[in-house]
Amino acid sequence: MVTVLTDVRRARHIAASVPDPELPMLTLADLGVLREVEVAEDGTVVVSLTPTYSGCPAMAEMRAEVAVRLTAAGYEQVRVRTVLDPPWTTDWITPSGRRTLAEHGIAPPRPAPRPAPGPVPLTLSPTRPAVPCPLCGSAETEETSRFGATSCKALWRCRTCREPFEYVKEI
Repeated sequence: MVTVLTDVRRARHIAASVPDPELPMLTLADLGVLREVEVAEDGTVVVSLTPTYSGCPAMAEMRAEVAVRLTAAGYEQVRVRTVLDPPWTTDWITPSGRRTLAEHGIAPPRPAPRPAPGPVPLTLSPTRPAVPCPLCGSAETEETSRFGATSCKALWRCRTCREPFEYVKEI
């Protein structure tokens, strides 16, 4: 017997398995952009996605791929909506997603900074903390470019193993 709950779980499983167009080793669920999957009273599957940043060019591809896969699975009516509030944060990347990034030579983001209530103390430091090398684990790394192939990544180099790597910037 197919129930609405079974249908929601199946639809969520399908949407969750869609790979991110820019980081294809991660699924939308791993990346934390898949927010919610519902089945409306009329049978429409409604999927909510949150972009990693405003204007993310990959959103159109994400929406299209979710719709294609759900339609191919037999869902006749699919609507994919964009949810901006609360905004996405790199803290939503799953532990599995973080491990997968590192396994593919991309340094996962550190915990996103959270503003404290009240006055904001000014902390001056000569450099930002090093990002550990995802290839050898060394902390002897340096940023070579604040921007990488996509806006959400920066380019770094390890001084120990001498290999370049990408770093997903915390948001």
